[in-house]
Amino acid sequence: MTATLHTPPRAAARHHERPFTRDPGRWERERSRALRTGHVRDDSCSAACELVLVHERTSWGWLAWTVPGDGSPPEIPHRIAVLAPGATRKHRLALRWLARRPAQRIALDSVPGSLRFSAAAVALVSLVAGLFAMSHSVPVDVALPAMLLAPLLAEHLPDRLDSRAREHVHIVEGDDACRYLQRLAALHTSLVQAAAGSDRYELRRSAEIGQNVLWDAASLLQARDTRAVSDGLIARERLMLQLARQVAQIIQRTTHEDGTADEDQRRGPGRPLGPNAPVARPTAPRPLTTASPLKETVLMPQPESGPADRTPDVYLLFAHEPYYPGPGTQEINTTVVAADSLLHPQVRQPDGARIHDLLTQGRQQGEIIPLATLTHELNGGVDWPTVGDWESVTIDLMQLVRSGYCDALSLGLPEIARALVCTGPHSHVRAYDAATDDFVVYGSSERDAVLDEVGVYLTGIATEQPFWPGDSLLPPLVGRPAGGR
Repeated sequence: MTATLHTPPRAAARHHERPFTRDPGRWERERSRALRTGHVRDDSCSAACELVLVHERTSWGWLAWTVPGDGSPPEIPHRIAVLAPGATRKHRLALRWLARRPAQRIALDSVPGSLRFSAAAVALVSLVAGLFAMSHSVPVDVALPAMLLAPLLAEHLPDRLDSRAREHVHIVEGDDACRYLQRLAALHTSLVQAAAGSDRYELRRSAEIGQNVLWDAASLLQARDTRAVSDGLIARERLMLQLARQVAQIIQRTTHEDGTADEDQRRGPGRPLGPNAPVARPTAPRPLTTASPLKETVLMPQPESGPADRTPDVYLLFAHEPYYPGPGTQEINTTVVAADSLLHPQVRQPDGARIHDLLTQGRQQGEIIPLATLTHELNGGVDWPTVGDWESVTIDLMQLVRSGYCDALSLGLPEIARALVCTGPHSHVRAYDAATDDFVVYGSSERDAVLDEVGVYLTGIATEQPFWPGDSLLPPLVGRPAGGR
């Protein structure tokens, strides 16, 4: 893993290609200190030399650089640490603990091994303090254990703290592994800086996803064998590049919109906006409230269960708690969105991307897939945990629709029609008919009739204006999720 998959944005490529890119004076100060206090990396330094490491701290971890003896800045970090996503103050303290200077040790000639200089100092101090305490009537059985325990803690406690700290920090070493993670870190730093200067949710969410990608990549690279995990590394680099490009597009679009708004203000309220004035995009077409004719029709072809090419132009239909979009309006109880809306960054991920992959495999162009059909294909819902949390995903989709962040067809289906689309393709719905004092059974043909009617309505809307799935969509998965149909 030495070559990038695509060319990253130029602003992102500049991060971390040298130590302290944004503060060159800091590197000169650290280099001068290293020349005075320890070993630099040159021909005279053996493998046993303890090189001085200069730690460049970031919001996501740190990079440890060695100091070349020829005065040139290093190109590859000696070590990179990545902080766990959702880190707390305690985790950041653990990160700083791991960036401390290595302990000085004293070689023991009489016994193998070495002793920390701090442990020897603590032993001397505890001896003096213990003798002083015993001379002032402190019992020996109290002073003596304290004298012995203090140097033991100074010797072994730092190792225990290192082990606990590494639970929240992944540290990568080796030229190949650090070179790869250095590229990802440069891209992620650009995401973090874009999110820090903006209050847009899309930018903050991109930075959160980037931290997860960086953490996962560091976990794979800890084995130091990049070839064995090359597939996973390529997938993560592709996702990070996609995030960086989307963030660059969002910033460019935001800058353009701000410039357009300033120009509109200068025009004044009495002047026209021109032929390319922005038009509000409809996000909730008028609800379909007429009853569906539940008559027997020809069954729609069902999707094949084997592997098939992805069909992007499909739609997801799901029922939800009824709501009223405004005063005097009729109830909305079912919604249809484009499949690509599942890739929106405000939808729970990677659950949305996994459901999108399942939804678009082996379908027909323009097909409407009820959520209940996916449940049927996932062994009656048993395999949903291997795909994702469909409840959280549909809640996020509803927030997108009601916030106007994607197009949707909002439906007010009658009770029987709604019950049919909430069941599997081969299930039945029993309803009591008071006129005949008997139960009426509705099955697959009536369910298909409901979907046909929704499809006719949807086609009429999509013909005038294609469905907008939203902005800054994440890339679809390459393969189907484990446990899929």
